Amino acid sequence: MEQSLQAQIETHLSHLDALIRRGRQVRDTLATNSSNASAVAAARAWQEDCGVAISQLSGGSKGHWLARAFSEAFLVRSTAGSALEAVAPDQIVNRLLEVLDQAVAALSQMGNGHDLSGDSPVSLEATASRRFEFVHNTELRPVVEHAFAESRCALEQGHFDQALRTTCGILEAIVTDALEQKGLTALAVLGAPAGKIADWSFDDRLAVAEKAGLIRGGYARLPAAARTYRDQRKHGPAVSEHDARLAGQVLRVVMRDLDPGR
Repeated sequence: MEQSLQAQIETHLSHLDALIRRGRQVRDTLATNSSNASAVAAARAWQEDCGVAISQLSGGSKGHWLARAFSEAFLVRSTAGSALEAVAPDQIVNRLLEVLDQAVAALSQMGNGHDLSGDSPVSLEATASRRFEFVHNTELRPVVEHAFAESRCALEQGHFDQALRTTCGILEAIVTDALEQKGLTALAVLGAPAGKIADWSFDDRLAVAEKAGLIRGGYARLPAAARTYRDQRKHGPAVSEHDARLAGQVLRVVMRDLDPGR
């Protein structure tokens, strides 16, 4: 097995392990009080993160067995086979945990060199290509894909400063790529700063990208820690989980802006 693929498998396994640990905590909280507002919000955020992970592992295909298992986890069927509308929140979490366990088992088989042929659990290379295919610089695509996986892993492991810095690095890279494709001449007409794009501040790149119609105003939700992420390690206060997750949400919004067909 190629080393790059093995590294991806290990990264995904680590991310899945963190999701499983987090899911168990969510399940236990919901089992105690299913109407707790903060517990419900945590469950929804966790389910969204599970969906992102499953989509990546299934290559974005809704027909993939892993994607189908994820969708079916939200349904409970009666003895007659009809779908029931009401499902206990902790039961949904339990079912999603089972799906994650299946993904771990399948990935582990891949990592051990088993040939899964047509039942392959993941399409890592295809997924990477699709997720960042809007990036014009083809050499940049695998770099940001690897960083994307690292940022998710860091977030789930509680390394919020690393997660935020990596997320913002990806955001700056893909926005810069879009600006470079637009061209300095066209950007100058919009009042862009003088000099090379690489010399502009993070905020300037985002603002010019919005003026150029490359992205919309969703980036305005970036927390202050994200806007100064380059100096965060040396001078900034500790990064909160909220800020790290918010930066990740903004990244996904900007990715949709740059690739409307996502």
